[in-house]
Amino acid sequence: MLKKFSIAVLILIALPFIIALFVQKEYSVVTNITIDKPVAEVFDYVKYLKNQDNFSVWAQMDPDMVKSYRGTDGTVGFVSRWESQLEDVGIGEQEIMRIDEGKRIDFELRFFSPFESTDPAFMSTEAVGTNQTRVQWGFDGHLDYPMNLMFLFLDFETMIGNDLNQGLVQLKQELEAQ
Repeated sequence: MLKKFSIAVLILIALPFIIALFVQKEYSVVTNITIDKPVAEVFDYVKYLKNQDNFSVWAQMDPDMVKSYRGTDGTVGFVSRWESQLEDVGIGEQEIMRIDEGKRIDFELRFFSPFESTDPAFMSTEAVGTNQTRVQWGFDGHLDYPMNLMFLFLDFETMIGNDLNQGLVQLKQELEAQ
């Protein structure tokens, strides 16, 4: 009886680790919105990381968040760092890695707490009319084994997508009000 119980316990412990071998580790989210402003004006706004304070859901979660900066905003190498006591925000930084002027800005997000991760993100702009711009905001994420088991219980693409969409709606409101 004890032997059967021990085997059953070992199987219950091992099963999640075995399942995690077959669960995805990567996810990607891209959202977009059309803003009634010329592409040059929209791009010139989104390339500055400090402007994300005006539309990013995460930047607005904690009014007591401590922020610091290194470099020249709107240029490759600029780093925006945040420290929050809220677990949903945590501690991390975002660096501009590449700028394709008027078209796309690539970031590297480095999270330090409550978990460690380095993930790419981007914002792109595209003219869809004389005074209309389509803005895309994208994020790629990764969960290492066995943490990738969380994909079975949490829909990261929807959660992050909702936050990105909300940020784009706020960006639209901000720019169109100017």
